[in-house]
Amino acid sequence: MSTLKAVYPGTFDPVTSGHVDVIKRGLRLFGSITVAVAESTEKRPLFSSDERIEMVKECTKGLKGVKVKKFSSLLADFMKKEKATVVLRGLRETSDFPQEFQQAIVNRLLGKGIETVFVMT
Repeated sequence: MSTLKAVYPGTFDPVTSGHVDVIKRGLRLFGSITVAVAESTEKRPLFSSDERIEMVKECTKGLKGVKVKKFSSLLADFMKKEKATVVLRGLRETSDFPQEFQQAIVNRLLGKGIETVFVMT
């Protein structure tokens, strides 16, 4: 098992079976995954960040190596705080790729040593 720490960021509004699938598949690749629930005000989430955290915790109960935390900083700063080096992202379709690609480049530039791993959902 890898000792790499991954962060799976998102709003998770609400958490879906697709999100849980990405987490489970990520656990096969990484030693631990922190699900980083964003405090997004721009997206106007349906659920509060505390409600979304509780939903993710409920859906991942029993999955060893999963932590759930709130974040409101730059992802690169959150990753440094968590001592994580991998961003885990799920791609639903090809139209997701351009934005995800740009975010991966920015994260790599802002956080030395940060790599992004995409899994197909």
